[in-house]
Amino acid sequence: MIVVTGATGNVSRPLTQALAEAGEQVTAVSRHAAAVPDGVRHVPADLAEPHGLTPALDGAEALFLLLSGDLHSPEAKPTDIIDLAAANGVRRVVLLSSQGVATRPLGPSRIAMRAVEDALRESGLDWVVLRPGGFASNALAWAESVRTQGTVAAPFGDVGVPIVDPADIAAVAAACLLDDRHTGNDFELTGPEVITPRRQAETIAAALGSPVRFHELTREEAKAAMTRFVPPELADDTLDIIAAPNPAELRISPDVERVLGRAPSPFTDWVTRSIAAFR
Repeated sequence: MIVVTGATGNVSRPLTQALAEAGEQVTAVSRHAAAVPDGVRHVPADLAEPHGLTPALDGAEALFLLLSGDLHSPEAKPTDIIDLAAANGVRRVVLLSSQGVATRPLGPSRIAMRAVEDALRESGLDWVVLRPGGFASNALAWAESVRTQGTVAAPFGDVGVPIVDPADIAAVAAACLLDDRHTGNDFELTGPEVITPRRQAETIAAALGSPVRFHELTREEAKAAMTRFVPPELADDTLDIIAAPNPAELRISPDVERVLGRAPSPFTDWVTRSIAAFR
């Protein structure tokens, strides 16, 4: 049985579906009630209180571990989840980490995530670490303003990074949970092209068939918006990357193709699947 945390999210939702379609027994975990595929067990649990995860881990052999924004804060102890998994007989953990752990190792949120990675490597469990860059689905933050005002507001409009489709992250995670050939690897996950926020807005406009105006935010405005959802440390670390990506953050990684045998999906594919959110 495989446990998937963050069951309502843009990665865990398609991952749960893929595992269920592969015939696996799956337990989906989220803080609140969630719609899950037929045959999937749902267990409500808050990872900020790791022992609440114990019922979900009963009989589990593998765990997909996704840490929500508040588990990146300095006072959180996400390494307790790894200890709990090992104590409950889990043999394999696939951790959703962050590209910034390798590219910006001194950022406060990256130091915390590195500690989780290190704890996993030292746990004695089989492990895989996934390090995606920016998510294509972050564009959903613009959905309301596109619907109501025909506007995308974002900082650093002409600075791009190779954002990754969360469906590709889910597909890689499924492969790593189901195939032990991937054990012991760090996979950097990116999309196939560098794309700027302004170009993302143009792609959404083309899919809608109607104009979308781009409004450039200051860094301060962007941070104020981000800290409604994530700790300030994580907001600052993220803004550092999208303001001035270094060569490693601009690199198109081969790892999606290495695992899946196909190229990563472009942003246009994600927009085509998600366009209803912007109408």
